[in-house]
Amino acid sequence: MKSLLACTVILGALAAQARIINVSDHGIAPGKDNTFALNRLLESIGNESGVTLNFPKGTYDFHQDNAAEVYRAVSNHDNGLKRIIFPLFDHKDITIEGNGSLFLMHGRVVPFTLERASGITLKNFSIDWEQSFHAELKCIERDIAKQSAVFECDETLYPNKIDNGMLMFDRMGQWDPIGANMVWDKDTHAPIYNTDRYAVQGWKPNKVSKPGKNKIKLEKCFKKEPPPVGSTLVVYGVHPTSRLCPAIHITNSKNVKIENVTVHDAGGMGLIVERTENIELDGMKVTSNSQRVVSTRADATHFIGCKGLIKVENCVFEHMLDDAINVHGAYVPVVEYLGNNQFLCNISHFQQWGLIFAEPGDRIALMDRSTVLPVSETTVTDIKILNEHRFVLTVAGVPEKLPEIMSVENLTWNPDLEFRNNIVRENRARSILVTTKGKVIIENNYLSSQMHGILIEGDNNKWYESGAVQDVMIRNNEFVNPGYARDNRYPLLASPLFTKDQRMGEGRYHRNITFENNTVRSFNGHLVEARSVDGLKILNNKLIYSDDYPKAEEGETIELEYCNNVEISGNSASGFDHPITIKTEDTENLTIGKNKGFTAKK
Repeated sequence: MKSLLACTVILGALAAQARIINVSDHGIAPGKDNTFALNRLLESIGNESGVTLNFPKGTYDFHQDNAAEVYRAVSNHDNGLKRIIFPLFDHKDITIEGNGSLFLMHGRVVPFTLERASGITLKNFSIDWEQSFHAELKCIERDIAKQSAVFECDETLYPNKIDNGMLMFDRMGQWDPIGANMVWDKDTHAPIYNTDRYAVQGWKPNKVSKPGKNKIKLEKCFKKEPPPVGSTLVVYGVHPTSRLCPAIHITNSKNVKIENVTVHDAGGMGLIVERTENIELDGMKVTSNSQRVVSTRADATHFIGCKGLIKVENCVFEHMLDDAINVHGAYVPVVEYLGNNQFLCNISHFQQWGLIFAEPGDRIALMDRSTVLPVSETTVTDIKILNEHRFVLTVAGVPEKLPEIMSVENLTWNPDLEFRNNIVRENRARSILVTTKGKVIIENNYLSSQMHGILIEGDNNKWYESGAVQDVMIRNNEFVNPGYARDNRYPLLASPLFTKDQRMGEGRYHRNITFENNTVRSFNGHLVEARSVDGLKILNNKLIYSDDYPKAEEGETIELEYCNNVEISGNSASGFDHPITIKTEDTENLTIGKNKGFTAKK
């Protein structure tokens, strides 16, 4: 009886602590700019925890004029002053309940920024912009012989003009040329097969004119030929205007949940998360709205330098101009060893400037950049930030001999990833990129992307995305037509990315990757390509011919180089009229069992 009474008292106390705020009581309502009122409400909450901001269902407008402005370094985006609609800084146990509402943005704003936040839940709302960050032009006429095409482009949705012979688009106050562009298929709602063939080359087409209202004519500017009639040319500009405004940016936080949130557009990524511990996505969607072909300018979701668990379930990611998910750390090149256990380090990629690489107590690896392999592990004792590009790193100890060219990698901040029951389709680039030393499970997903299905890389020369995986399970997924960019693409590619000056080291880079019980519907007969992997299992997968795209025969079905401890068994291939081959080079401890329809090359 006493125990029951005690529980009742505790539950009552918790209920008393929780507070539900109806935002309409604070002047926040559909049909007006709510930015100022929202910021005042968030300020009034202060450090109070256990608060739910309840938005009655409706369309809520947020303009940039009264938004809080803060200089922000945003990984894989362009740094600068950001105007933020929901600045959730240092908040704890706050829930934003949308009840199915649309949060409609106006101008260059970042809808949500979480900094040093804990226990935040975002749920049941959509994010969109009145004006998109890209422009869409529907091809209505083409003349292959004259290398010309006429496009329909709604100037209300996508303001544009011809200035000194150059087609320019208004990107919320700044005029940009065509820049990056690609063509999307009207039937598949995805990037068109062999899309590079129809790309507009250069910022300034040879000839551009306006033959009528909402019409644009381009001539002699296409890589091979004008796009097919009915297809959509998507143009998305140049740096630094093309990655300024992610929809949700989370840094230095923990225990975040995003539930039934839809992102229709963003001037960057749908979600970018940095140095955060434990985040769960359940029922999140990144998808275009009914007026557009394309959704976000870049990745649907992206995680850099996180730890704990990243859990992604029951989500739909489609129509993005980049990957569905990317989970990685960062390789930071060493400029100079200063002695006394100190290294001068340089964050090389301009879209990682300002990255928090490490803090005292973090375990790091010293890397040989010539082989991208670790030579020593140590602990950070101090870090001095010089500017966005450089910092001085002090560590507990260094080996007697250091490599000539070095990088450092953070070993403490490596998350586990669970990616289950999700749909990825109709997007540019890949479905999944993952390079984390944590435990990775990718299962029961539908994956259909323009490039590789799953890319396990490690990059010490371009994007500097670390690192080598140690435990990856990929099972029970359905891959549909991976690689319709037409290039040599695979459902799974596991290989470090080398420059011409880098080489394989004495050890393998990746470890313990299992690819099993997956179904691959393929027009090119590709399954797995792997380099420098120790412990690779390719088991019981079904490879089925698909005639959705033109037949392609380039490359091997399974291609291995410099791998060790490999088992290939129980796989089957059906419907192909070209050889389904297994090719290995410099690979040790290889077991090839029965694989129906496969031929091993010598």
